[in-house]
Amino acid sequence: MDRSGDRIRFNVGGEVFETTATTIANAGRESMLGALLDETWNPSQHRSHEYFLDRNPACFAVLLDLLRTGELHVPPHVPERLLFREALFYGLLDHVRAARWGPFDGNRLRLATSVSGRAPGDGTAVRAGPDGGYSVAHGGLVHVYDWMLEEHRPITLDYQQVNDIGYIDSDSIVLTARERLGKCDGGMGVFSASTGELRHRFRVVHDKKVKSFTAGALSFSSDCKIFASCKGRFNEYGIGVWDENSGNQVDFFYEQPGCSFGDADKLQWLDGCNCLMVATLFPRTDNCFIGLLDFREKSVVWSWSDAGTAASLDDKRVLHAIAMEDNQSICVVNQYDDLGFIDLRSNAGGVRWSSRSKLMNRKVPNEESCYPKLAVHDGQLFSSMNDSISVFCGPDFALTSTLRRSYGGSICDFSIGGDRLFVLHNEENIVDVWETPPSPIV
Repeated sequence: MDRSGDRIRFNVGGEVFETTATTIANAGRESMLGALLDETWNPSQHRSHEYFLDRNPACFAVLLDLLRTGELHVPPHVPERLLFREALFYGLLDHVRAARWGPFDGNRLRLATSVSGRAPGDGTAVRAGPDGGYSVAHGGLVHVYDWMLEEHRPITLDYQQVNDIGYIDSDSIVLTARERLGKCDGGMGVFSASTGELRHRFRVVHDKKVKSFTAGALSFSSDCKIFASCKGRFNEYGIGVWDENSGNQVDFFYEQPGCSFGDADKLQWLDGCNCLMVATLFPRTDNCFIGLLDFREKSVVWSWSDAGTAASLDDKRVLHAIAMEDNQSICVVNQYDDLGFIDLRSNAGGVRWSSRSKLMNRKVPNEESCYPKLAVHDGQLFSSMNDSISVFCGPDFALTSTLRRSYGGSICDFSIGGDRLFVLHNEENIVDVWETPPSPIV
């Protein structure tokens, strides 16, 4: 039955609201409110077009106005945490997030808030979650925050060093570490983001035997595969592949002669060429190696190394790398914050260096510098440089904006996800949260 023009009444905690099916349809079919329009769901109530909900009426009024106008206006007497809880009940969290900040754009980012560190010692990595939350690693401890920036129970690895963090979804986090992860052989496992409990450990099986291994860098493919660099007890190096859903090992690529990716510290899956970029970079090794692995052919189909190049290694040590499929190139950065570009279409490939990044760079007084990092998001290139993030856009990746705050020290890591940019500063483990403001009301 088509009820798109019908009026619907809600009695929420004793307060009556009247709206239309068209407004409720804006909630989406996957939401609890949207399900009310489905004739197969509780059909006996369709006859009255009136629903009783034993929930908070003040929050319902805010959410109903959001569905009507697309704008979020929270009265002073409504606590945000209460509103978020009610939005979760109705299945409207995505609507609230979309109204609070707009689609990610590096040139329009604004500092939304900062979160001080919760652990002694330096943070080593920050990773954005798919829902706008994030996690921070401090040695063998991982602090997890949801999109409301509320901290969950931390994940502890019994004093083992966390090597990398990755999100399967908003409540499932993959961690890599040394051999005994959570008192289990094998350095990789899935943990609950909400409880910190170990859900599953990953195994490496060779010749029908389970092998102990240390896991390092992580990457994920669009067809639910997890990739991790692995090191065995006898310095065997390789890339393991597991299925996200089952956790079963589905492939393993052992290092080949002449392929010196070793204990790789950067992995990136490339959907376009169905290959995995593997990079071993300074200071992990003096001779940097970047290669593309094709698991169908079980071979390295493209590679680059700075070993034996004419340029001085002291001048051109590669500290980080990111593949940019749209431009068929790999961007690298050295200790002087020079950006370099390697053409993926050429096996000869030298690096085309550029010093444009220095135009907006500055040293942080009395502060130890951190190694620069790179990221690509929606065609924009991001590079951390001491205490700032530079944004490069366009076909020639011209510098278009710089993100900087007044305190926090050098940037040791940053991550983009859930339409947010998270920046981890070296001093006091401060995490800055950058968001794109919503579009202005016309």
